[in-house]
Amino acid sequence: MSPEEFTDALSRFSTGVTVVSARDDRDDVATVVTSFSSVSLRPPLVMVSIGSDAYLSEILERREVWAVSVLGAHQKQLAGRLSAPGRPSPRLLLDGVPHHRGQHSDALIIEGGLTALECRTSQRVTAGDHTLVIGEVVSVAYVSYNRTPLLRYAHAYRAIA
Repeated sequence: MSPEEFTDALSRFSTGVTVVSARDDRDDVATVVTSFSSVSLRPPLVMVSIGSDAYLSEILERREVWAVSVLGAHQKQLAGRLSAPGRPSPRLLLDGVPHHRGQHSDALIIEGGLTALECRTSQRVTAGDHTLVIGEVVSVAYVSYNRTPLLRYAHAYRAIA
């Protein structure tokens, strides 16, 4: 099986779209992550899968607190900007987009999505070419109701029809 076959097969599984962010000493880091899931209720744990060679993975080795913003369908263009190669700082990309800094993480939290969480890393697991970062949820920044989620399906961002 080729990597392309594997990627194409898994693209048929729809996932929500999140932005994982952290504040580094010099700048903010934020990237789109579609491998996100709930792990446990007690304690409240979530997991994100991040490419081990990604800058965000490096930052999350140094910073134990971070945030996850779950995007809504109306934030499709933002997801595209935050996932583009060679993108500028998230602070520039979020200019004009409602956001705030998390009280516990100091990470950028995008407002107007479905929900946002602040997390503290409890475990990191190397899994092939990715790192699974398991975080305990220390705060729910907000929960929005009656919004349509942004999904990733077949290599594209989509909304529920």
